[in-house]
Amino acid sequence: MTDTRTEIQSVKPYSGPAWLVLALTCACQFMVILDVSIVNVALPSVQHDLGFTDTGLAWVVNGYVLAFAGFMLLGGRAADLFGHRRMMVAGLGLFSLASLAAGLASTPEILVGARAAQGLGGAMLAPATLAVINTCFPEGPERVRAFGAWSASGGIGGMVGAVAGGVLTTGLSWRWVFLINVPIGVVLVAVAMRSLTAAQGGRRESMDLLGAVTGTAGLASVIYGVMQTADHAWGSAGVLVPILGGVLLLAVFLLVEKRFATAPTIPLRLLTNRGVAVSNAMLLLFGGIAIAMWFFSSLLMQNVLQYSALETGLGQTPAAIMFVVVARFGVGWLPRTGVRSLILAGCACFVVGFGWLSQAGTGSHYVASVLGPTLLVAMGIGLVFPTLMASATADVPPGDAGIAGGLANTASQAGGSIALAVYATAAAARAAAPKGASSSAEALASGYELVFELAAAVAVAIVVVSLLLPRRQQSRMATTD
Repeated sequence: MTDTRTEIQSVKPYSGPAWLVLALTCACQFMVILDVSIVNVALPSVQHDLGFTDTGLAWVVNGYVLAFAGFMLLGGRAADLFGHRRMMVAGLGLFSLASLAAGLASTPEILVGARAAQGLGGAMLAPATLAVINTCFPEGPERVRAFGAWSASGGIGGMVGAVAGGVLTTGLSWRWVFLINVPIGVVLVAVAMRSLTAAQGGRRESMDLLGAVTGTAGLASVIYGVMQTADHAWGSAGVLVPILGGVLLLAVFLLVEKRFATAPTIPLRLLTNRGVAVSNAMLLLFGGIAIAMWFFSSLLMQNVLQYSALETGLGQTPAAIMFVVVARFGVGWLPRTGVRSLILAGCACFVVGFGWLSQAGTGSHYVASVLGPTLLVAMGIGLVFPTLMASATADVPPGDAGIAGGLANTASQAGGSIALAVYATAAAARAAAPKGASSSAEALASGYELVFELAAAVAVAIVVVSLLLPRRQQSRMATTD
């Protein structure tokens, strides 16, 4: 019997120049992250025009996040089985069509459904882009630089989205925060068809349907339960039932993968690779760093310092630029320093930056209390995120590149969702019983102070977990040209 993996690896994975392939993956990541950040500023206008309730409005965000994180593993495995180009084009097509539906939505139900479809498209697209990088660029400095560019493009998407959301909503309509994705998607589909070969990825194996259903449903159920903490107590049935049900489904999923699946959704050999397992554990924790930085610093500026949405977007722009520059160029140190050194340096930035940010209050000034610490945290994110993504997908066979990318993305997204619920609950509890607060803004500042302290503790936890990284992975990541 012919080894299909050998056949696939012998085929050149791209037909266009390497720079075009990298530009394609970066543009895809830009579009996915742009859609996350650009929507936030438009939410009040969406609520006014379509008649959303306060609880229902949250599902404009949650519908996307739930589908994006819940279906990421399935999207990663599909990229390996059906081909990276095929899944990238399919993900772009679905994302673009769903964006069109969202922009034309006339009811809350249509918009939430379109957002879920966008999330599904993103879940098909994101692991495919990582798989393309993993198979098109050889392990070592060249791949590390590609991961740096890919990570930086996400930072640019977040930066542009924060400002563009306000500009489009104010100058045109909230509908354009969705419609802008349509022409971008059409161009990227054409580039993908031009630059990638049809044979890239893909092998003749059947889809693990039982594993895919139990794994996807289990993960989505856990994330849904965590999201419910915004409206229900942690011990309530509305939270515990979906979380426990999700954990049970995930246990069934692992049993199916180990005992019954001939082509498992997650090959358990990935989880026995210590470098992959430890890197994904750190990515799960890293989700709490990212959500504390971008989400809660935004709330601090708006609810405590009384900035407008547009001023907040502009206020976060220097940090976004810092992240982009460090992610793009700082990751070039990885071949010389190894994984753990960059993680230690980044986590030092997190501890100092969040400690500094936790001191901000109602009388604080932007430059002294926000700009400095957010620049430090953004520098840390630029060092840590691309390093972890490269580490989580290193030493993985090309045939598993898609699921390795899906697993890494899932860890980061799930970590962010869980951290958001934990931080929000902790902040609300602190704000409800603040010490010495004379106004609602001071009470909120006390809650955000706790969030930033928790984020600093998470950074320390990342350092501890990094001690489990294998030495051999350090040497492979340090391969020179």
